[in-house]
Amino acid sequence: QLLPTMLVPLFTVLGLCLALCQTAHSAGHYSSGSPVPIYVNKVGPYYNPHETYHYYELPVCRPDTIVHKSMSLGELLDGDRMAVSMFNVKFSLPATNTLLCSKTLTESDLARLRSAVEDLYYFEFVVDDIPVRGFLGHLEEAGLVPHTHRVYLWTHLDFKFYYKNDRIVYASVATSGKVDLDEITPASPALRFTYSVSWVPSAVSFEDRAQLIRDTSFFPKSLEIHWLSVINSLVLVALLIAFVSVILCRILRRDFARYNLDDEGPAGSTAAEAASLDEDNLGWKSVHADVFRPPGHKCFYSAVVGVGAQFLSIATGLLGMALLGLFNVHNHGSMNSACVLLYALTSCVAGFVSCRLFRQLGGERWVRNVLITSALFAVPLFLVWAVVNSVVWAYGTTQALPWSTVLLLLSLWLLVGFPLTIVGGSFGKRVPAGLDAPCRTRNIAREIPPLPCYKSWPVHCLISGFLSFSAVSVELYYVYATVWGRQHYSLYGILTLVYVILLFVTACVSVTTTYFQLSAEDYRWWWRSLFSGGSASLFVLAYSVYYYFWRASMSGAVQAVQFFGYSLLLCYVFFLSLGAVSFAASFRFVRYIYANIKMD
Repeated sequence: QLLPTMLVPLFTVLGLCLALCQTAHSAGHYSSGSPVPIYVNKVGPYYNPHETYHYYELPVCRPDTIVHKSMSLGELLDGDRMAVSMFNVKFSLPATNTLLCSKTLTESDLARLRSAVEDLYYFEFVVDDIPVRGFLGHLEEAGLVPHTHRVYLWTHLDFKFYYKNDRIVYASVATSGKVDLDEITPASPALRFTYSVSWVPSAVSFEDRAQLIRDTSFFPKSLEIHWLSVINSLVLVALLIAFVSVILCRILRRDFARYNLDDEGPAGSTAAEAASLDEDNLGWKSVHADVFRPPGHKCFYSAVVGVGAQFLSIATGLLGMALLGLFNVHNHGSMNSACVLLYALTSCVAGFVSCRLFRQLGGERWVRNVLITSALFAVPLFLVWAVVNSVVWAYGTTQALPWSTVLLLLSLWLLVGFPLTIVGGSFGKRVPAGLDAPCRTRNIAREIPPLPCYKSWPVHCLISGFLSFSAVSVELYYVYATVWGRQHYSLYGILTLVYVILLFVTACVSVTTTYFQLSAEDYRWWWRSLFSGGSASLFVLAYSVYYYFWRASMSGAVQAVQFFGYSLLLCYVFFLSLGAVSFAASFRFVRYIYANIKMD
């Protein structure tokens, strides 16, 4: 009966995902002399990529009535606010020194423009889905004594369009006609803002223009060092494979042989052998009656694993879509749309995994488990967004979401995400209760012997987190440089490889730390296995602080609040995802080793 209920929202979300991952506009075909619309978008400081303002907030040429362009969900989330411009461009028809407008600047206008140029403001236009960028002005500083500080404004734009047949494959803009703002007063003659248009035939086909846009980006690119990340990760994986497969497997084989030999009690055993076997019994076999004891707060524990599995599904889906080329440069905001819709779609994964594990651990109140699962990430996300959105709204940036977009996102979660969590949970709760463990659990818990500090779980977690973090540390710089910088990331194949390596490293480290913990007769591995993988988030947080203060050039309250707010969310996602991987690896490992020894 629940199958049709699940399929309807499932196919609905799939359809929305395919539709909204594409932009709300598409490139067009043009005939000679047909109008080519140029949309103004946003301006902002070059070194603060997420501090953007609407272009028409500056004292620039603007129409009497501002007409905004319809945009996709992803574009709105990306801070785009496109509006119709005053440029009159005709396909394949050049223009020279065409007057855009004449404008008299007031004292406040001059101060606003001067501040924008000093903060290295750049502008962004959009032509046929192609971003066209340039600096608003030019700052000249020279000499210590005497010191000169001149602020210039560009008053002429030179557009160059590359076309093939009836389609535009690339567009660029060059700035000129600098005017010294220090010499302009409200009494000065009106400034003339002009533009020129030239058309250049191109040999590049329309289908290949995405590569051309990437190669000629306004922002710098530095992708050569990526191989260092891959080599670093591969070396780490090779070392871990050697340790787990050679050392740990040999230890386990020896343990299996000794424990099973001890149970059989072969005739002719010497006193020394018996003493040795008794000493061996003090290892992980001695906690077999407690190792499958359910963890405390099992409802919350199950929710953490379920949401972690959901984010692993989201990451896998995003990487798959990226490898298929769905996140091209000219697909504005497509990744934002995909993230939102995949989060709603994969809510069924969180509900299923959480309720299934909760049921296996002996839980009964599955509705409560579903509610906790739904709120585990949604509530922190809302709190962080509320703080960030309040700050950016107070500063008037385009990063502040319109209320219509907020209602759309809330409706998507309430009408799609939350119901899918319930549907997934209803299927997950149908599994039989109990873990079907290979060992029986005694009623009274065994006493845990004291451990030296170097064997304590905080030390294990720090070591595990560091090893997992080291697998992605180099690649993390490029991800940050893309999200919080001006680089465009396109090497999704390498990112996918590093992602797989990260999962493998986390699993190997978790298995190793769990083995050492059980060998020390400490059977409380459930939560500790989760923290073993999730502790990598602490190193990601430390790296975020390091990146902001020592690697980036960001400044100001708007950028700082956004950076640290969303970095905290990223660390939380790291904790949930790698914690789920760590638990899954440890759980399978524990079942395996206790299923391969003979019990009394």
